[in-house]
Amino acid sequence: MPQLDPDLTWLKPGQVAERAGVAVSALHYYESLGLIRSRRTTGNRREYRRDTLRVIAFIRTAQRLGVSLRRISEALDQLPREGLPTKRDWARISRQWYDELSERIEELTALRDRFSTCIGCGCLSLTACPYSNPDDVLGLEGAGARRFP
Repeated sequence: MPQLDPDLTWLKPGQVAERAGVAVSALHYYESLGLIRSRRTTGNRREYRRDTLRVIAFIRTAQRLGVSLRRISEALDQLPREGLPTKRDWARISRQWYDELSERIEELTALRDRFSTCIGCGCLSLTACPYSNPDDVLGLEGAGARRFP
C-alpha cells in the first residue's frame, strides 16, 4: 500500500474550513473545547490532520440531532488519541447514543402530532404543559414566574 507524504496529511485551517463547511472561527472554538486538535508549524501556524474533517462532520451531525457539545466531547474522548479512529470506534460511539436519540425521536413525534392543538390550546399553563414544564419542575422552586422576568 502506498504511503502518503506526511506533509499531505496536514491541512491549513482555511482548507479544513472550506472542506468541512464551517468558518475558521468554528475550528478555533472546537479546538478551545478540546473537540479537535492542531499542531503548530515552525512559523506558529495551525495545521489540522486530515481526519479532523471526519471529526467535524461527526460534531456537526450530532449537533443537528440535538446532542450537546458536552456529550459530543465525552464521545470524542473515547477515540484513540494517536492514530486514526476506526469504523468500529465510530460505531461504538453511535451505539451509546441509540437510546437517547430514540427517546428524543419519540418526544418530537408526540410534539409534532399534538403541536397544532398545543399551540392553539391557549392554556398558558406552566404547571400542565408537558413541553415548557414537564412534571412541574419549576413549581418546586416556589410560586411565581421562573423563566420570564
